[in-house]
Amino acid sequence: MIKVLIVDDSAVVRKVLTEELSKFSDINVVGTAPDAYVAREKIVKLMPDVITLDIEMPRMDGLTFLEKLMKHFPLPVVIVSSLAPKNSDNAIKAMSLGAVEIVNKTGSQYSLPDVAGNLVRAIRNAAGAKVFAKNTPASKASEIKPAPFKSPLSDIKLQTTHKIIAIGASTGGTQATEAVLKTLQPDSPAIVIVQHMPEGFTKFYAKRLNEVCPIEVREAKDEDYLVPGVALLAPGGMHMLLQKSGARYFVKLKDGPPVHHQKPSVDVLFQSVARAAGKNAVGVILTGMGSDGAEGLLEMHKAGAYTIAQDEKTCVVYGMPKEAVNAGAVSQSLPLESIAQAMIEAASK
Repeated sequence: MIKVLIVDDSAVVRKVLTEELSKFSDINVVGTAPDAYVAREKIVKLMPDVITLDIEMPRMDGLTFLEKLMKHFPLPVVIVSSLAPKNSDNAIKAMSLGAVEIVNKTGSQYSLPDVAGNLVRAIRNAAGAKVFAKNTPASKASEIKPAPFKSPLSDIKLQTTHKIIAIGASTGGTQATEAVLKTLQPDSPAIVIVQHMPEGFTKFYAKRLNEVCPIEVREAKDEDYLVPGVALLAPGGMHMLLQKSGARYFVKLKDGPPVHHQKPSVDVLFQSVARAAGKNAVGVILTGMGSDGAEGLLEMHKAGAYTIAQDEKTCVVYGMPKEAVNAGAVSQSLPLESIAQAMIEAASK
């Protein structure tokens, strides 16, 4: 009997893989874990024969965990991820770090039973592997330490499974942003928002949005990770930037001079999104006075992001969207009531 520990941040994936693998008489799923830190404790307790490991996880990405695991407590590992197709940088990196097998996960829960079929073969192969020493003292597993902002993936440009939506707005934007967010589903892509608003007001605005929107909305804190179903609003008086750790995105808050007389600035956010997410992002510029956001949206557009501007008819002030359109930064101009659907469709591609 092969004892298997499933490590994946998705509860759906953990549940489906457990159910599918349990159909095979020679495989026993002894436990599951949503991240590396829970996995560390369960490895010590359950002593699995094989670990299935996702790459895209919170707190520590899978390749960082794999590297630490092979150093301190080597076990046969099967990578199960949509970020490691055959011959990709991630696949090569995973194998070099000690993974025995790699199974591609499409990201759709409905295809997971098919994934499980390939996974069974991989688990059986991994269980028979002789290259991993299994006699390392269990206490060494405790040496796996946090590395939240550095990883071996830092220099690899990834196509991630989760898209990022970045929204910028000013005059009239409080109502426009609310109109967009109120139509979203709880599993919508992660969202970052800059709304021109003084310090102290953004906290209450975020609270208001959180009360009326299906998704969670909150004022961003420094180093907050982005997760589906959550929108992070830049605090008044601080610039907000998107950064990446492994395959995970997080925000950094910083002080500094106003940009286009604004702090937070839409341009600062959009420019950081262009650098960190590239084609994995969707940019949206809503009603507002001035030109903040046009340059940043152009950078996003050039980086491969799909970009949307609110049209003149539905804008309170057609300033920021107009500047973006004139700069050639916009993929599509739409009335406010059509923006939510368009950005979700773009994020799903």
